[in-house]
Amino acid sequence: MRLLHTSDWHLGRSFHRVNMLDAQAAFIGHLVSTVRERDVDAVVVSGDVYDRAVPPLAAVELFDDALHRLADLGVPTLMISGNHDSARRLGVGAGLIDRAGIHLRTDPAACAEPVLLTDRHGDVAFYGLPYLEPALVKDEFGVAKAGHEAVLAAAMDRVRADLAGRAPGTRSVVLAHAFVSGGQVSDSERDITVGGVAAVPAAVFEGVDYAALGHLHGSQTLGPRVRYSGSPLPYSFSEADHRKSMWLVDLGPEGQIEAERVDCPVPRTLARLRGTLDDLLADPALARHEEAWVEATLTDAVRPDDPMARLCARFPHTLSLVFDPDRAPDDPDVSYAQRLQGRSDQEIAEDFVAHVRGAGPDTHEQAVLRSAFDAVRTEDTLREVAR
Repeated sequence: MRLLHTSDWHLGRSFHRVNMLDAQAAFIGHLVSTVRERDVDAVVVSGDVYDRAVPPLAAVELFDDALHRLADLGVPTLMISGNHDSARRLGVGAGLIDRAGIHLRTDPAACAEPVLLTDRHGDVAFYGLPYLEPALVKDEFGVAKAGHEAVLAAAMDRVRADLAGRAPGTRSVVLAHAFVSGGQVSDSERDITVGGVAAVPAAVFEGVDYAALGHLHGSQTLGPRVRYSGSPLPYSFSEADHRKSMWLVDLGPEGQIEAERVDCPVPRTLARLRGTLDDLLADPALARHEEAWVEATLTDAVRPDDPMARLCARFPHTLSLVFDPDRAPDDPDVSYAQRLQGRSDQEIAEDFVAHVRGAGPDTHEQAVLRSAFDAVRTEDTLREVAR
């Protein structure tokens, strides 16, 4: 059985004020063409179909168009909700849409109820694990403490139990939206850390033939049976070196896996440039970036006049301008933001206590601070889900 694994469409998202809807539509067209031309048997979309819980109308229309085009091909499509999606909204009408071969899996309680597809070698069970927000699903899965690893492990226990009761030789595919240990992050993924470490080990997916992951935006292989497809388009300059693609996965009769990357259309290349303004404007080696989307980091000791307009004269698609003057580490003018770079909220708060009191917080006070930050993150997550 041949699968096309994709995720993180983020329909409705822009890129530094650039409307990406046309690029997203081009990707959908490319997806449909790939399904038709490469004899794909099933499409799996591992979450973050939309960029936010209440997407703009144009994004909904594009999603509707994608569903109709995939249904017209007669190729089953399986989708789960991600942490950007509203599971309830995305899952509206799922029972009816099932009849058209579009299978939306947004209910955590149904994670062990697979979609069964059949080829000449037998059944393949597709299990959809939507994004599992620990605070919301811990009771459903009967875990004592809300945590990403605990709830995902409990969901996978249900999957393995269901699989064990099926006919011998039944192959299995799991769709999941999570941060798995070993994955490389980028700046455009929403932080899902609540109540501690968000990462879960890849071993949690043991016992299934293929784990089709979503959430991280870079295409990557965490094991022969565990892969992220990545987002089909860039959504931050940290993705400048990404090769945007989908996975074309052949699932053999004994569960063997062969995977090939299928490149996605590139609306415009990304370039991250660094140097003084005069150097960036004069360097002939940078001519290849003149039509790229550009993030420029200026290292001038003194901020130059009208830098954006001057940059745009050479690089008309400059979207981001950063100032990072080359200064000695002990220079008193080093910015506050630079001093805080790479430090967590917890570390910043502890430093503040030490600054105003003359001594850092004790163990109990550290625990109070940690609890406060976890509560804020949880409240933000619940508010986003409620939207």
